[in-house]
Amino acid sequence: MAGPSKKRAQTDKNISEYSDHGSSSGRDATQRSTPKSIPRLDGNRDPDIPGRHAVDYTDNRVLKNISDFLGMGGWYVARGYTIPDSLPQRPKQLNTFGRECSLTLNTFNVIGVPSRMVHQYDVSWGGETDQTKRVLIKKIWNSATVKAALGEPNTLWVYDGNKLAWSGEKLNREEFRITVDLDEEEAAAAEKAGKPKKAPRKKPNKHTIYIKWTRKVDFAHLQSFLDGKSSWSADCIDTINFLDHVMREEPSRRYTQIKKSFFQRGEQRFDLGGGVEAFKGVFASLRPVFNDKFQTSLSVNVDVANGTFWRAQEVLRAAMQVFGCNEAQFSARFQEAKRDWRRSQFKKDVGRFKRVGITALHDKQNPTQWTIDAIMEYDASEAMFPDPDDRRDGVEDNKRRKISVAAYFKSKYNIICKPKLPVIRVTKQIRKHAVYLPIEFLVIDGNQRYNTKLSDTQTSSMIKFAVTLPAQRWQAVQQGVDLLKWSTDKYLHHYGIKISPTPSKVKARILPSPAVHFGPGGGKQSTIDAKDLIQGRWRLDGRKFAMPAEKPIMAWGVCVIQGRGEDLIKIYEGHGGKISPHPKFGRTPWMGPGNLSDGGELVAKAFNATGNHYSTRPSFLVFIVTDRNVDVYRRIKKSCDIRFGVPSQVVQARHVINNQAQYISNVCMKINAKLGGATTVTKSVIIPKVAPKSASIPTMIIGADVSHPAPGAGSEAAASFAAITMSCDAQFVKYWAAVQTNGNRVEMVTTQNIHDHMGYMAKNWMQRVGRGQPPRRVLYIRDGVSEGQYTAVLEEEVRDMKEAFRRIGCKEIPKFTVVIAGKRHHIRFFPDAGKGDRNNNPIPGTLVEHGCTHPFEFDFYLCAHSAIKGTARPIHYQCILNEGNWLATELQSFIFEHSYQYVRSTTPVSLHPAVYYAHLAADRSRAHLNDNPVSSGKKEAKAEQRSSTGSTKNKVEIAPLLEINNSIGLKESMWFV
Repeated sequence: MAGPSKKRAQTDKNISEYSDHGSSSGRDATQRSTPKSIPRLDGNRDPDIPGRHAVDYTDNRVLKNISDFLGMGGWYVARGYTIPDSLPQRPKQLNTFGRECSLTLNTFNVIGVPSRMVHQYDVSWGGETDQTKRVLIKKIWNSATVKAALGEPNTLWVYDGNKLAWSGEKLNREEFRITVDLDEEEAAAAEKAGKPKKAPRKKPNKHTIYIKWTRKVDFAHLQSFLDGKSSWSADCIDTINFLDHVMREEPSRRYTQIKKSFFQRGEQRFDLGGGVEAFKGVFASLRPVFNDKFQTSLSVNVDVANGTFWRAQEVLRAAMQVFGCNEAQFSARFQEAKRDWRRSQFKKDVGRFKRVGITALHDKQNPTQWTIDAIMEYDASEAMFPDPDDRRDGVEDNKRRKISVAAYFKSKYNIICKPKLPVIRVTKQIRKHAVYLPIEFLVIDGNQRYNTKLSDTQTSSMIKFAVTLPAQRWQAVQQGVDLLKWSTDKYLHHYGIKISPTPSKVKARILPSPAVHFGPGGGKQSTIDAKDLIQGRWRLDGRKFAMPAEKPIMAWGVCVIQGRGEDLIKIYEGHGGKISPHPKFGRTPWMGPGNLSDGGELVAKAFNATGNHYSTRPSFLVFIVTDRNVDVYRRIKKSCDIRFGVPSQVVQARHVINNQAQYISNVCMKINAKLGGATTVTKSVIIPKVAPKSASIPTMIIGADVSHPAPGAGSEAAASFAAITMSCDAQFVKYWAAVQTNGNRVEMVTTQNIHDHMGYMAKNWMQRVGRGQPPRRVLYIRDGVSEGQYTAVLEEEVRDMKEAFRRIGCKEIPKFTVVIAGKRHHIRFFPDAGKGDRNNNPIPGTLVEHGCTHPFEFDFYLCAHSAIKGTARPIHYQCILNEGNWLATELQSFIFEHSYQYVRSTTPVSLHPAVYYAHLAADRSRAHLNDNPVSSGKKEAKAEQRSSTGSTKNKVEIAPLLEINNSIGLKESMWFV
């Protein structure tokens, strides 16, 4: 259950009576009332339009438009499911360990909610209206005809732009039909403004809206839920959904809206290059919370939004900026691409312009707006279409004389089109024929979101633009509040909603740091000083690894593309790394030059040269490369992992030349981990007190993440990657990882991937860690899923994991505790002046359990790290299953303390290492892509069948990754670090 159950039945009954739902008073909380339809309307019953029914939240198309902070219980009810009793509830007492600290949160409490009844309506459209065109839908809704019919401005309506609308007044009929003639309205507006009328269209521009009353939104159900007297109900969701939309209605009319963020049109731009710019806006979202006054209420989260947009400029100039060239060079690239257009990189690169809104200026008296469908392989003299001026009697439209774009523009507008430049095809057709426009007469409309993945240089520029210190970010939050203008918002005022302009202040806890140990025998003390732990940073020099590599380096080689690498030996051994001396060559590796022009044979030559040098199989290879070229890096890793099965390390020449000890030490940490070692080991100071038997319970940690292709050209056929990690020692320091393709945009890890890879690692765990026995409990930490997918994690992934344990012969299945780790949120901590770190970010270990957390479910925000730049982002952890009966304090400390065991750094990390390693493994596995096509789509079909949250738009064939060569046990190492 998602809320206290006491007195629920009586309260639900009282609410139903108050809300005047009539016969619905005794219905189950997950059921929806269906108002009776009027049998006649204007003498005729309206046609049965698909989708015209009371709101069905079990429909994913509706679900995607509702508030995203319902908690797991809210999403169960939204989908029509019963909330399970196993859903963990908020601990009765907050964590009292560590020291108290005062924080300001970027949340603002709702202090007034509507007292009047609000009516919810279902909105649908006639068959002549394309509902996918959001601009058209908005234009129709805001038309004078619709406004007059709905009684505005006396009654202010709120519309979600999709299916739902709300009003404070009920229409005089339960079903309403409005017909809008946009041409007629535009003609009337032009006449009023003294402008000439446009020629009438051949196709009518009429649209019909069907509006149907569905229910009352009465707020009593939500208040009862917040008071702990009743559980989640569909009525609660209706209410939160309405409040969330009414809060955004006025800002959406003044600013450019992208989901829940708003961007001021006059905001200062920051050029990212390549025709892309960034500017800041404000994010706002309403959610129920356990607030700063230890009460359950509603709150508004306000944060900075950083948006990327196309620069408003000529399309040709933007295209030249994408390629970083002048017009002549752009033309030459176009001509070259035409030789094999379908497979050309040019076609792929210009694909990012798809769906960009443009204005054609060739007719200066009548500029027209279009949307780009594609940049074509034709120039203006090659692109042909039926001549609209061919007026021969009796000639069918599709048999008209063909004319080129260049000839038509010369004849119609006396304009000479530039040769050897591509034309643009727009989304709209005329007389069922494609419309082509010369690229040089088109400009990109302003404030359009740039959806394609940024380049490395653009990303670097974006980070510089987005990263701000806490003081500047808080100032931007306050500017955002001013931008939203709650006190003068006519919609908030009309519906009686009041939001406090004062932010929430909470008493947080700074959890005690664990004891962090290095190995004995170094020049410095083996235990890190407490002040360094609190500061979140310490030095590695003079210290030995807590766990030296299990496998000493024996036959190893250094392939030098640029630079030299002799100091690596001294520093690695100084940290306790083991290098077995060779009878002839001692500890010195084979060292030889490498040439990038050799391609894949670069690694083969280094591998063979090292093997010949030692007369044995190489155990480790180092490559010193010129720069951070991802293609070179992946080429090396692909050969080392797949072809030869040898652990490897890639380092940059400039760092080697600079010969900084800290950099080399960081490299040594990775080498040590890849060979079976670990940098540090922590010892808890809290868990032995709160859960003294915890250490004796055989426990396994599993982390998982699914990464998807970046949006843009080609992403609809690109692979998603599912990475699963598993702890493989009693101290939870070392991890195995397995990665495999996971269909195209399938979010849940597929059954096959879990059985094949998690099952394989679990069997190894039983042999190597469990002494033949399975763990008694499993802590599964899952990253990258939204609230609406929590249910699928339990019903698909955890189900499959338990089945995987059964398949390997486990008679008793481990007890699962499942925690979701979320990074994509907008909650930030702002310590009082002088109470944070050197940038006034939170101290590592800062735990927040109220002010921004769910009213009843078990979640918390933890800032485990010290941010190097900008404002620290805490991780939102939510426990959605707790079969293992972890205490809240035990779980919070366990997650925090393990952040100090990350093998690649001398700092605590923001995210639990199990999930961090899953990120690393997923990224590394891109080097294992099989570029050859697969013979069938069976794997993808399975992914689609077994994942309710994956994309099923396109049944694309996704090849599995190439198999890692495990001849010397590479799979059982931390190959991914």
